Amino acid sequence: MIHLLLQADGLLDQPMEEKLSIMNMLIKGGWIMVPLLLLFVLAIYIFLERYFTIKKASAENPTVMNKIKDYIKEGDLELALDLCQRTNTPITRLVEKGLTRIGNPLREIHAAVENVGSLQIYKLEKNLATLATISGAAPMIGFLGTVTGMIRAFYNLSKAGNNIDPGMLAGGIYEAMVTTAFGLAVGIIAYVGYNYLTSMVEKLVYRMEATSVEFIDLLQEPAHT
Repeated sequence: MIHLLLQADGLLDQPMEEKLSIMNMLIKGGWIMVPLLLLFVLAIYIFLERYFTIKKASAENPTVMNKIKDYIKEGDLELALDLCQRTNTPITRLVEKGLTRIGNPLREIHAAVENVGSLQIYKLEKNLATLATISGAAPMIGFLGTVTGMIRAFYNLSKAGNNIDPGMLAGGIYEAMVTTAFGLAVGIIAYVGYNYLTSMVEKLVYRMEATSVEFIDLLQEPAHT
């Protein structure tokens, strides 16, 4: 009975509406979506890996640094060096390098500490350049998809002759809009992630520089007493 009523109302003859989902958009975006998806996965991976690495390196333990300062003031360099090695952070690596150079002129100690600092900064900034590249490349690849989508739309239109169907244009335009939107989305995510990680690195670099200056001043204190 229900089947007959639906058939009488013409509901069975109506095609099911296709829902707009992320998967459908990705499929209709064409081949250009493959590199965009790869860039998206790579950007997320780099951000998460760098975020946790920098966060771990930025973990501050005032108690450890105070102990190191006390050991240096007391002249117990072996305990200070051992504590630096067990803590193993970019800041303690600076102090460790300085401790191993004690006995040399302060200029040489300062140069050694700066060299280690540059190496630590390089390690912290690993893959950030790649993230910055993704932030610029993804929108450009998306715009490339826009061009190829429009080319396909007008090619189909030119082959149709007088039998023009709006659906011939719709496919190409759909592809163009999807690739543009996804490319911009990936670029924005990568750009925001890059700037956030850069700010984290800059804060840590500032602390490293402050610790370096404080360490050199600490070594000079006995000379003023």
